[in-house]
Amino acid sequence: MNIYISGISGTGMGPLALMAKQAGFEVCGSDLSQGAIYDELIDAGIEVFMGEQDGEFLREKMKDGIDWFVHTSALPEDHPELVLARDAGIKCTKRDDFTAFLVEKLGLKMVAVAGTHGKTTTTAMIVWAALKMHMKVAYIVGTTLGFASSGAYHKGDKFFVYEADEYDKNFLKYHPWLAVIPSVSYDHPDIYPTKEDYEKAFEQFRNQSESVIENTADGLKDSRGENLMMTPDMFKLAGEARRIDAALAGEAVMRMDFDRIREEMIDVMYTPFPIVEIMNEFPGVGRRFERINDGVYTDYAHHPEEIAATMNVALEECERAGKKGVVIVYQPHQNTRQHEVKDGYKNAFLGAEKIFWLPTYLTRENADLAVIKPEEFIKELANKEKAEAAELDDKLEEKLRYYIDDGFLVLLMTAGPADGWLREKFC
Repeated sequence: MNIYISGISGTGMGPLALMAKQAGFEVCGSDLSQGAIYDELIDAGIEVFMGEQDGEFLREKMKDGIDWFVHTSALPEDHPELVLARDAGIKCTKRDDFTAFLVEKLGLKMVAVAGTHGKTTTTAMIVWAALKMHMKVAYIVGTTLGFASSGAYHKGDKFFVYEADEYDKNFLKYHPWLAVIPSVSYDHPDIYPTKEDYEKAFEQFRNQSESVIENTADGLKDSRGENLMMTPDMFKLAGEARRIDAALAGEAVMRMDFDRIREEMIDVMYTPFPIVEIMNEFPGVGRRFERINDGVYTDYAHHPEEIAATMNVALEECERAGKKGVVIVYQPHQNTRQHEVKDGYKNAFLGAEKIFWLPTYLTRENADLAVIKPEEFIKELANKEKAEAAELDDKLEEKLRYYIDDGFLVLLMTAGPADGWLREKFC
């Protein structure tokens, strides 16, 4: 089967392309510019066209036959490639349909990690431990991994570990063997108009999963409301949020291994401690409290609760590293989202020595909403005296270099282009 993926080199589609290729499908695709997974795609022998997606590359590939056109959620209905594929009668879907097809065709048990924040790290932790324990797992993680490719499949794999995104209701396409939910906090108002809509989607996800492990207000629980065997205090990783992710990931791996023991009738006494030791060595992933230089980190956090959790990690790491304090650079993501979460920032940055607040990165916007300025956010902060509006310019670079040289930990939080700026200036 020949698969064409539009938007192939990003963290959403690239790992899927890698898995499909390794599962025996012919895969090619296009993208406007090189995304984070581009090098992995080339190394895997996947043909990728970079540049204007005017349909010419797709038209050329159609001569050999294209059976399925898979596209990102960001592709507009009038996109030249999508229009061409539909006019040619090619099956066209977003990634969720094709991913569900792969799971069924390959006979995999899905371990799906979904949540407002924490899902990328938790998914990567499961993959890390499973690979270290030589388990048969296929996987897709929505970021780059320093210890493995971002997507993989090998003949004989039994489990499929997947970062299931709620943004485009991607996660509702699946019926997982195990659902793992690190957090649920209202987000994506462009998809879910109300908090109730958002929570109903997660409730549907729980109901269509065989079993669930979750971080709740009452602690880590399973679908029966019972406490998990793994607890955050077993782990030594920096930050309570990361320890919670590790406990959920460890529990998932333990359950996957119990399944193997039952199937193979191995008469052994299982102990969770090897998992704990392995998880404490977790090297992290791209854009999740990623160290890019001494004292300089970047993170994908862009929701108030996620920011507070990342602040906790940063403060603990700051103390461990003997740094003087934490300096934050924050770039909000999507003005539509900011109108929903603005009130949640009040205590999100507590503990920061300094906060540089950048203009909001605008994408998928509601034109009727006024763009909230940095000064408007800052005046609502509990520690507003620590914050100032900033731009990605030489002045900010100079200030950050002063803090770095003076022994502070600098952390950028963004889902936008500020990450590229930081890497260019400080890597």
